[in-house]
Amino acid sequence: GILKNLEMRWKYRGQVEIQRDEGTVRDASKAEVYFQRSYDALEVVRRGVDLIVDAASEIDVDIQRTIPTNPVHDGGRKRLNTLKNIINFRPNENEYVSSYRRQLYMDLIITGNMFQYWDGDNFYHLPSDLMQIHTDSNRKVEKYTLNNKINYSPEEIIHTKDNAADTVYEGRSRLYSAKETIRILKKMLNFQENFFKNGAIPGLVLQTPNILGDKLKEKLLVAWKARYNPESGGRSPMILDGDLKINPLSQVKFSELDFESSIEAHEKKILKVLGVPPILLDSGNNANLRPNIQLFYETTVLPLVSKMMSSYERYFAYDMEPDITKVRALRPELQEA
Repeated sequence: GILKNLEMRWKYRGQVEIQRDEGTVRDASKAEVYFQRSYDALEVVRRGVDLIVDAASEIDVDIQRTIPTNPVHDGGRKRLNTLKNIINFRPNENEYVSSYRRQLYMDLIITGNMFQYWDGDNFYHLPSDLMQIHTDSNRKVEKYTLNNKINYSPEEIIHTKDNAADTVYEGRSRLYSAKETIRILKKMLNFQENFFKNGAIPGLVLQTPNILGDKLKEKLLVAWKARYNPESGGRSPMILDGDLKINPLSQVKFSELDFESSIEAHEKKILKVLGVPPILLDSGNNANLRPNIQLFYETTVLPLVSKMMSSYERYFAYDMEPDITKVRALRPELQEA
C-alpha cells in the first residue's frame, strides 16, 4: 500500500507542478472581451471571422466506427446512427444545427475555447466567456463553472481548445497575436471620424493686434464654429475686421490623412492571423480565387473542424471524419479529383 501511494504521488507530481504554476482557476474569457468588441466594431474582423465560422458550420460529421475504449460520459456511447442524427441535424430540442455550430465556432475563434454540455441525449452550448476551469492536482480538471454559479463535472463537458503557448488548460484566440494591429487600426479609423466631427478643418489661430476680453473671445469662437462648419452648411463667408488675421496651425490636407494604404495593410495582417486569404475579400474577378478558396479550406477551415471532431472522438469513443461531400465551395475540386 505504501509503495502504491508513492507511485501515485510520483505519477501526478508533474500535474501538481502544472496546477501550482497556472493556478487553481482558469477564466476562459480573459482578455477576449476586447476581441468581441472588435468583431462588432471592425468590418474586417467581422467579415474574416464570419467567413471561417460559416464555412466550418457547413461541414457535417461522418461517424465511421467505434474505438475500442469506453466513452467519457455514461450516456456517451449512443447508437451510431442516433449520434450522427444528433450531431448533424438536431443538437437539442430548441436549436437547428447551423445556428448551434455557428455559436460554437464563433467562440472558438474569438476566445479560443468551445464548451458543450452533453446530458446523454442533447448538446447544449455554454458561452466560453462565462466559463471557469477549476484545475486539479491529479486529473487536470476538477470541474467547470458557468458564470460562477452552475458547476459541471469534467464528464459532462466537451471542451475544444484552439492552440495556446502559455497554458495547457485553455485555448487562445487566434486574434490575440493581432491585438496590437487591431488597436492601431481602431486608432486610425477613430482619427478620421474625429477629423470630420471637428468640422474637417485643421486647427486655426485667429490673430488680432488688440487684446480682447473673455466674453468677446467666446462670442468670436462661437460665431466661427457656427458659420464655418461643414456639418451645419459649411464654408459660409466670414468678414474679418479690426485687423483680424488667420494663421493656419497645420498645413495637413485630408488626402494626407486618409491612411488608405496603411489601413489596407493592417486589414491584411488581421486576415492572415485569422487564416483568411485577403483575396477572398477583394472585389472583382480573379483567376487565383479558386486555389485560394481551396487553400482557405485546407489550412484554416478543416483543421478547425478537426479540433471539434477530435474532442467528439474522445468523448463518444467513435472514429469521426469531416464530411465535405456537401460543401459547395469544394465541389469543383472534388470533381477534378
